[in-house]
Amino acid sequence: MEPKDLIKILKAVPETRLRIFPLAHELVGENGEIDPEKVAFHQKELTEAVEEAKAYSASTNEAVRCLKEMAQS
Repeated sequence: MEPKDLIKILKAVPETRLRIFPLAHELVGENGEIDPEKVAFHQKELTEAVEEAKAYSASTNEAVRCLKEMAQS
């Protein structure tokens, strides 16, 4: 793979807005701490958001690994 090919691929990657960040704001209570009742109410959405963030992190790590590998060759 040539660097120009990699640049083309990276430009085609859409912006990702992970759901975990806005959800975290929703889980904070009036006292500024995580509200256990809100966590319980949003449990399914929270579980899905955490899985989404983990998958994004794994994909990002793989992309970084590939970029490092290309830079060393």
